[in-house]
Amino acid sequence: MKHKLYPLKFEPILKEKIWGGQKLRTILGKNSNLPNIGESWEVSDVEGNASIVKNGPMAGQSLKTVLENYREALVGEKNFQKFGSKFPLLIKFIDAREDLSIQLHPNDELAAKRHNSFGKTEMWYVMQADDDAKLIVGFNRKVTPGQYLEHLEQKTLTDILNFDSVKEGDTYFIEVGRVHAIGAGVMLAEIQQTSDITYRVYDWDRKDDQGKERELHNDLALDAIGFDMPDDYRVDYDGRKNKTNAMVSCPYFTTNYLKLDKPVQKENRYDSFIIYICVDGAAVIHTDEGDESLEKGDTILMPACVATYQIVSEGATLLEVYV
Repeated sequence: MKHKLYPLKFEPILKEKIWGGQKLRTILGKNSNLPNIGESWEVSDVEGNASIVKNGPMAGQSLKTVLENYREALVGEKNFQKFGSKFPLLIKFIDAREDLSIQLHPNDELAAKRHNSFGKTEMWYVMQADDDAKLIVGFNRKVTPGQYLEHLEQKTLTDILNFDSVKEGDTYFIEVGRVHAIGAGVMLAEIQQTSDITYRVYDWDRKDDQGKERELHNDLALDAIGFDMPDDYRVDYDGRKNKTNAMVSCPYFTTNYLKLDKPVQKENRYDSFIIYICVDGAAVIHTDEGDESLEKGDTILMPACVATYQIVSEGATLLEVYV
């Protein structure tokens, strides 16, 4: 029996990482006994990591099953025509107790050729940052492939990388090919294409519990790096209350910023699902199919067929994402 589609919440998929911490548990309320929780995958159709519905009559079904059953009603006609039964976005929260590896992601063409995968364009919204916390984004000077390899060999790669101090609300658009790393003390929301392909180029000579260094991918990375990318990774956006404020719009996703202190009526005009990520405060979404609450650290998927709804809040900050 097929149920009428409604706003979907999913069980978080928690990932232990060598660099992870406890903020996802202590600040966002993710229930886990893992000692180093690095990531919470909120909406995922990555192979072997499919999100499972946790609310309503479809609880226990995977996102993939729901998509196969409801098709355009879930994702919109244009998205179903383009992506078929593959959900196009992966939504995460990330907590870096230690610096992540310096890395980059391949574009669609390389990812398809080498890994039968999408590329991995992504964006970050900083939810919390310790004093002096930083992100690595791009190079701090013009760098040639030869200079890059020389610094890599001499383990002086950080000399040519750009370090940005960050605070809550800072937002970055990380295009494929851009060298980057999340620094220690940063917790953020990440919106990205559905891909788990990462080229790790330096990992601070870190070793795991067995004394082994993690695998690097420098041969694959060299022709995937964008050495001539402009320094346009910082995202400026308005913070007007109770308005839809544009943040990032690219071929893979559009993200808006909503800061609410009163009810707002919403209409889906995008022929797409809409994902709401609650990065602060709390809200309730009213639909004809019922109400769903959102608290800081919650994510909800609004099916494309839900045409109108109301978001009620006296102080929520939401990221609104669609394709």
